Amino acid sequence: MSAARILTWNGKDVPEELQELPAGRYVVEPMNEQLTLSEEEDEGLRQALASLRAGKGRTLEQVRNRVDSILRR
Repeated sequence: MSAARILTWNGKDVPEELQELPAGRYVVEPMNEQLTLSEEEDEGLRQALASLRAGKGRTLEQVRNRVDSILRR
């Protein structure tokens, strides 16, 4: 399944997000609520950014290996 896309539509012009999609059948429904992060999620992102700024980031290979090991469980 492909990733969801959020688009803003003026009701007449075809949005860029739809122009990029291949031909096929799609379900489109209005998104009325604003997506917000919980305080815990927001704090987690702040900590992650602070860690990256401090030079404690991981390489792409390290991240892929970690994700692969989690998925194999």
